[in-house]
Amino acid sequence: MSDTAAPFLTAWFEIMDSDTPERILDLITEDFTFAILFSTGGDGATHFAGGRPAMEGYLEQREKGVLTHHLLTAGGSGRDEMFLGEVRRAGAPVASFVAAGQIAESGRLARLLIGRSPAVLFDGAAPLGRHHV
Repeated sequence: MSDTAAPFLTAWFEIMDSDTPERILDLITEDFTFAILFSTGGDGATHFAGGRPAMEGYLEQREKGVLTHHLLTAGGSGRDEMFLGEVRRAGAPVASFVAAGQIAESGRLARLLIGRSPAVLFDGAAPLGRHHV
């Protein structure tokens, strides 16, 4: 695993960006639950939530190999990890996201909560459609 403050989530997003993102299914507990609130801008957002079957559905619908996840900052305490990142398309920032995960004693992910939006970009980037003044 990575030497960041959130080694599990860092490895998780590296796998998500790989040619075989379905490998994350090997990293979840039997009672895994998650929620992802996914905004692409405007007033709408898509909410994905549930257990393993819902995560399989999420993986099937996503743009594999198009978007990449980049760590901005991370933290952790005990079995809990937090990851602030940036989603990029062809190297250009398109959204920020925050993820919180809880790792079970087995070393697998038990809980995952992710929020994603293009409305707020961190690390000095301007929101899409706006310019620095």
